[in-house]
Amino acid sequence: MSARGMLSVVGSAVGGLIGWNEPVPPADPEVLRALFADLGVRIAPDDAQLAEAVRYFQMRTGLPADGEAGPRTVHLLSRYAAEARELSRIRAA
Repeated sequence: MSARGMLSVVGSAVGGLIGWNEPVPPADPEVLRALFADLGVRIAPDDAQLAEAVRYFQMRTGLPADGEAGPRTVHLLSRYAAEARELSRIRAA
């Protein structure tokens, strides 16, 4: 097994241990815009602006900053968005 393959297996195992077992949402542009909106980031319907937002998110979270919304990026973005929604719900209560 390659080093990359081994890291992927280890990453999946660690992800399961820390609660990354929920399904990853699709990398559909509208879904991504909605997840960013949950974080307070409004993105115009421009695909270049969406790719730049994804790239910036990846840089800030330590993911490879390629601007592509792969499964790891979408999963982490959805987790952060869920946490932001929960904080908003708590503040509103």
